[in-house]
Amino acid sequence: MIKYIESAEEKSSIAREILEALTDWFGIDESREQYIAEAAGQPCWASVRDGRNEGFLCLKETGKATMELAVMGVRKEFHRKGIGRQLFSAAKEYAVRNGYEFLQVKTVREGVYEDYDITNAFYRSLGFKELEVLPEYWDEANPCQIYVMSLKTAVQTMAARHSYRGTFLPDPVPEADLLTIAKAGMDAPSGCNKQTTDVIIVNDPEVLAQVKAQIDPPVAATAPAMIVVLTRRINAYRDRCFAVQDYSAAIENMLLAITELGYQSCWYEGHITDNDRICDKIASVLKVPEGEDVVCILPVGKAAEEVHAPVKKPFDERVRFNSWS
Repeated sequence: MIKYIESAEEKSSIAREILEALTDWFGIDESREQYIAEAAGQPCWASVRDGRNEGFLCLKETGKATMELAVMGVRKEFHRKGIGRQLFSAAKEYAVRNGYEFLQVKTVREGVYEDYDITNAFYRSLGFKELEVLPEYWDEANPCQIYVMSLKTAVQTMAARHSYRGTFLPDPVPEADLLTIAKAGMDAPSGCNKQTTDVIIVNDPEVLAQVKAQIDPPVAATAPAMIVVLTRRINAYRDRCFAVQDYSAAIENMLLAITELGYQSCWYEGHITDNDRICDKIASVLKVPEGEDVVCILPVGKAAEEVHAPVKKPFDERVRFNSWS
């Protein structure tokens, strides 16, 4: 059972009990005593079974938006039984609930000690990503690997997403990020799984300039990349076509991915599908085949101006339980 530990004395006692049993990882007396002393003032969880402490974990705040996995230990006889994951899950939930956006953890770089190679693999399996190595943070024999994890939830990203019509910084958008955004769109649901939505990623400066030249009045003129959304208007069953629903779901997914990755965008559909049919001109530039319609452009880039949230109607004016009145 995972238990949140309230007592400072109990936190230190559990830390001592576990760390003194793990000298392969915590063999330096001075460092181990520091972990034990600091545990008393940190959020702490323990895995307890039949009155015995199997492992523990402590967090500490390293910034207004970040918590660090300060120390964690599980007795060797309980390794590979899911206890570390359970402890981490409880700690992560605490960090999210208290509004933190990131978790970080430090360990010895992979390839130095076999025991720490196992630790590195464990952190990556939890979802941590390598940030950087600080070769002399501890000492030359123990290069420090820093891992980080974003705690942003889908709901938080939805709340943070706003349409951005300002200018963009000239910084190129990495191809890997553009592929991540496109994949989010392709992961969207589609009516009867007809998958009627396709996209063209435009990041070649010459091609991008040609696309922008078709848009009059101009929008997204400074965007360093653009995703052009296409649809195939085919029936899903009988005379029912869900192409609009399909591409709308894909666009929203991509907008959320754009926000999650730190970029800004805007859903431009009406402007390019109006009577002047800018969409057809864009389709010509991009050699879009017959049967595929351009329906939207999504500029992608870093905002050069402040992003403003629109004023929303009061929540309780729009949301009801069980009936209208």
